Amino acid sequence: MTRKYIDCREYPSDMNCSVALSADTDKELLDAAVQHAVAVHGHEDSPGLRTELQKLFKEGTPPVAVAHG
Repeated sequence: MTRKYIDCREYPSDMNCSVALSADTDKELLDAAVQHAVAVHGHEDSPGLRTELQKLFKEGTPPVAVAHG
């Protein structure tokens, strides 16, 4: 089983979100990412949001620092 993550620091936003999430399963990561996107970024939970978030998953764990630009 490969750990996966999604990292808000890789995507520019007005709020400069620094949250990175990781999990051992796609379902667990997707559920956490959707909760974050809805609660913090104001997105609506929808099949389209879930599809787009899942496309952003990467294998491994988030780096300590992310290069911007």
